[in-house]
Amino acid sequence: MSGAPLSLIEFQKRFASEQHCAAYLFAARWPDGFACPACGHGKAWPHRGKRFVFQCAQCGRQTSVTAGTVMHGSKLPLTLWFLAAYLVASHSNGLSALQLQSQLGLGSYKTAWLLLAKLRRAMVTPGRSLLDGVVEVDETTIAFRGKDEPPDGGQGRSHRGKILIACAAQTKERALCRIRLHRIADFGKASLHGFIEKTVSPAARVISDGWSGYGNLKAQTHDAKVIGSMPAHIVLPWVHRVFSNLKTWALGVYHGLRKKHVQAYLDEFVFRFNRRKNRAAGFATLLKNAVRIPASTYNMLIEPEPTG
Repeated sequence: MSGAPLSLIEFQKRFASEQHCAAYLFAARWPDGFACPACGHGKAWPHRGKRFVFQCAQCGRQTSVTAGTVMHGSKLPLTLWFLAAYLVASHSNGLSALQLQSQLGLGSYKTAWLLLAKLRRAMVTPGRSLLDGVVEVDETTIAFRGKDEPPDGGQGRSHRGKILIACAAQTKERALCRIRLHRIADFGKASLHGFIEKTVSPAARVISDGWSGYGNLKAQTHDAKVIGSMPAHIVLPWVHRVFSNLKTWALGVYHGLRKKHVQAYLDEFVFRFNRRKNRAAGFATLLKNAVRIPASTYNMLIEPEPTG
């Protein structure tokens, strides 16, 4: 499987037909050659009556290149899926479902929303590595909006009308490398320790602002820098830069985040931020993840996501 297209013209040449897209998915799904999902056998032949379906030479199991993937059961052509993935991955700020509907000429907003929601799920790489080295951690709040309402929220440390978010930012040689963002239930020790355990390597050195919720970490070395009257962005410059960019992005692209699907938006921001220096690679990563994560239905995607 060759590298990602570097321009829209190159993309259009490489993925001009369903056959080109199916071949790319085959290579992404089975980089070491076909492996039957039922018996593991490594030999199969194309089914004569079904497009992009392969029949196992040993057990006879028929498997489509999209079966069990993000594209499972979709009636949309592969060329449209690929164009959507390219637009979503290569756009510097991302696209809303309404913008994607317009770009792809889709007749239904629901179709555009579902397509975008499934691609957002593919923005989280299965088994991705934990942040290591020196990692800044902090928390913030973002006002959320209702269906037809502008962003709103309580004042100061009030949680009313706000989404609570934790951030971990890996740094190296005074430069920001990778980040993680997660919605949390509160600023207590259980929530913050749980976030760190899921995102930061036990061997890392964690730098915080001295908030009690970060105290007594079980694994990581903890460097608590008590801020006092000093501005927080002086002590934790990188994580606060992330928060600033996140809030600008949320208002600029989506005019405020909606509480129900906020983790999906955070995952999208992390995906773009971590690939800010190589946006072309995002397309390849998105399709590679799309064939590795389980399929999801519309009803699964509209369910509220748990906080934690």
